[in-house]
Amino acid sequence: MKIGRHAKIVDLIGKYDIETQEELAEQLKREGYRVTQATISRDIRELKLTKIATNDGRQKYALMQPQQTGMNEKYLRVLKDGFLSMDMAQNILVIKTVSGMAMAVAAAIDAMHWSEVAGCIAGDDTIMCAVRSVDDTLRVMDKISRVVGRK
Repeated sequence: MKIGRHAKIVDLIGKYDIETQEELAEQLKREGYRVTQATISRDIRELKLTKIATNDGRQKYALMQPQQTGMNEKYLRVLKDGFLSMDMAQNILVIKTVSGMAMAVAAAIDAMHWSEVAGCIAGDDTIMCAVRSVDDTLRVMDKISRVVGRK
């Protein structure tokens, strides 16, 4: 039960900007989980969730990755600074970047360790990103849009 609930929490915070324990409890209830505030608090601690800033100045829960926190911020900045556009070709995501930035942006995407991404190949201003499925490609596009502030 707890393992399934933890997996659902990770899934929910990946899909939605959940700012409070109450919002998390409400989302879990919609998914069929009966939880108390104490359970939510314990789950947050066990999953090592942290709050991060969103683009609109609010906060949301996210998985804490202590060894990569500083690097993730750098990679996010590289992705924001280098990104121009993206287009989907089934499970291939083609990303256009500022000239000379494709390798850095591809490295940033690889460093995010998104489970949907198998890997990236970069030229000067274009990245070909192999994604595991068409649905995953849409998820990656959504993640990138959020990072670069276009959503």
